[in-house]
Amino acid sequence: MIAQNILYVLPVLGVLVLLYTYFKSRWVVKQDAGDANMVELAGYIADGSMAFLKAEWKILALFVIPTTLLLGWSGTLGHNSHWLIAVAFIIGAISSAFAGYIGMNIATKANVRTTQAARTSLKQALKVSFAGGTVMGLGVAGLALLGLGSLFIVFYYKFVVNVGAGVNGSEMATALEVLAGFSLGAESIALFARVGGGIYTKAADVGADLVGKVEAGIPEDDIRNPATIADNVGDNVGDVAGMGADLFGSYIATILATMILGREVIYQSGVSDNFGGIAPVLLPMLIGGMGLVFSIIGTWFVTIKDDKSDVQQALNIGNWSSVILTVIGSYFLIHWMLPAGDLVMNRLNSNPFTANGVFYAVLVGLVVGTLMSIITEYYTAMGKRPVNSIIKGSSTGHATNIISGLSVGMESTVLPILVLAGGIIFSYAFAGLYGVAIAAAGMMATTAMQLAIDAFGPIADNAGGIAEMSGLPKEVRERTDNLDAVGNTTAATGKGFAIASAALTSLALFAAFVGVAGISSIDIFKAPVLAALFIGAMIPFIFSALTIAAVGRAAMKMVEEVRRQFREIPGIMEYKAKPEYEKCVAISTEASIREMIAPGLIALLTPLVVGFGWQNSWVAGVSAPEVLGGLLAGVTVSGVLMAMFQSNAGGAWDNAKKSFEKGVLINGVMTYKGSDAHKASVTGDTVGDPFKDTSGPSMNILIKLMSIVALIIAPHIAVTSVDGGHASTNDAKVEVVNTEVASTISDDTVVLPAE
Repeated sequence: MIAQNILYVLPVLGVLVLLYTYFKSRWVVKQDAGDANMVELAGYIADGSMAFLKAEWKILALFVIPTTLLLGWSGTLGHNSHWLIAVAFIIGAISSAFAGYIGMNIATKANVRTTQAARTSLKQALKVSFAGGTVMGLGVAGLALLGLGSLFIVFYYKFVVNVGAGVNGSEMATALEVLAGFSLGAESIALFARVGGGIYTKAADVGADLVGKVEAGIPEDDIRNPATIADNVGDNVGDVAGMGADLFGSYIATILATMILGREVIYQSGVSDNFGGIAPVLLPMLIGGMGLVFSIIGTWFVTIKDDKSDVQQALNIGNWSSVILTVIGSYFLIHWMLPAGDLVMNRLNSNPFTANGVFYAVLVGLVVGTLMSIITEYYTAMGKRPVNSIIKGSSTGHATNIISGLSVGMESTVLPILVLAGGIIFSYAFAGLYGVAIAAAGMMATTAMQLAIDAFGPIADNAGGIAEMSGLPKEVRERTDNLDAVGNTTAATGKGFAIASAALTSLALFAAFVGVAGISSIDIFKAPVLAALFIGAMIPFIFSALTIAAVGRAAMKMVEEVRRQFREIPGIMEYKAKPEYEKCVAISTEASIREMIAPGLIALLTPLVVGFGWQNSWVAGVSAPEVLGGLLAGVTVSGVLMAMFQSNAGGAWDNAKKSFEKGVLINGVMTYKGSDAHKASVTGDTVGDPFKDTSGPSMNILIKLMSIVALIIAPHIAVTSVDGGHASTNDAKVEVVNTEVASTISDDTVVLPAE
């Protein structure tokens, strides 16, 4: 009875959170939107944002429809799959697109209302902008919980309960394999949204900066700049819609990987839980649901007293509140769900662990996420040594600025990787591979709060742009700049959080792939596996090359268009003529839609080519899952490093540029905006833009998506007999475990008494 009731908690909680989100969004919409000019400018941004989304959805439909048919057909071939995987895929794709729309819709309404609120006080501006971010954060996480919980109920009853099957049998494997289609749909759309949105925003940003700020010498977001509307639209399609789809996919992939590994957890003889044996499978979903509730509570603590208050501190208090509450709640939830005594991972090498070990693993995940955010903030925040080194490099020219920024980005990978390595080792020591996965689930538990903080930044940035374009008083722009400066740091830390979660999630997905494919190890001494490892490590580089080059091509078109308008439309600089904003919006839209295809196809097709291509290979003793596993290992390690390097370098370049707006002390001389050093910093920021907002953030989706594709095809490429020189993976395995476990281990495992 408890098991049946607890299943329905998840979708019900998702519905309740979405209702709360709806009423929160209604509050935002009821706020004053300002005068007619402000409303008109906000309308341009909203129209441009929706135009991009509609164009993107049309292209993505061409991808979703044939992929749905292909998945449906593959599900009829058996191999622990079912045609319902196609239904799960299309629901995941639609949900991911809708997650991006939720963020886009509220951001384009909250931006102008934040501007108007800034005319009153910084406190009110923070209240409105963070409310907009809260709507996005809660909406995305609530939608993910609703979809995942509902589909699991359907598939669990169809494939397990209705046939009277056991938890550790092939029926549960089929249910989770079909559920993986939901994650594939979410991550596929997330990748295209992230890449397309990133190309859009950086093409507009680079064009606006190079011609407007550097050549024409006009302020950022000046209404005379033809690319300024496209630039503000880009903040929404890249940092809001793209990030929403990104973390929606991450949230689902993390929970799914933990559920798959949870199926491998078995109990001692005579020990059971109160949930029909599926407590390890349900636990990550319930931790996510609990974290969602605590994220709502955390948002209530984000407030300040007056204009002199520290906005960053207010956000930190809200974040820490949700994290601490999640830690406390996880302890009681884990000990309530998991039975006392030792647990063992079936078919995957693992020492026995306990409920305490699972809790410690969750704690490790939360600590890793927190440390990653702190380290990222250090390397990207104004006033810290890394950003100051770039400022100093700017004083001697453009080249030394670039050199300093690259150095900071490369250095910034050291501490995060050590933290990740420590997190993997400790979480594994506490609860095996299930511990690594549950650590990622614990990190993602407060996704709603992380997204709220992250989405607040682009809203504040847009608010500042509208204030500048509307010619509002200086104090209004100072308040929006205050929020924007904090938003830059929160955006960077949000990317660090996303990268850390992607690394742990990919490892969990990798472990799930190994289990589903039926292999016990991957031997890199085998030449084909080592070759695949190198190929995998190369993928993030060609992926980055394509996305960065796409930004460059689109930016060149934008620069040419802005120069043309300055040259051919008399009166723009004197405010006597209105620029043709829509032409710049069209350039970014067309370029981003066209250029996002190739990088997306690399992520989707590479695992298919390697997996199925090697299946009938002539090389003896090397199975397709082994080779594909080598590919995944290479892309995961290389992708995590590339993501950290690019995101942190770009964030540091950005805040180095912004430091000149308030004035910086270089060699004993105060240096301000407009100086040669500032112009060098603008060049660095322009180089860093595609790093931090296009290629870097897309990298974590790349590594997760390739792992999910591999997981879905794993049953189809797993070797079932000795054929063509490939070793069988269905031969009985020999494990030395406690004899009390014998009655619960699957039939294909031979259990010997421990010595």
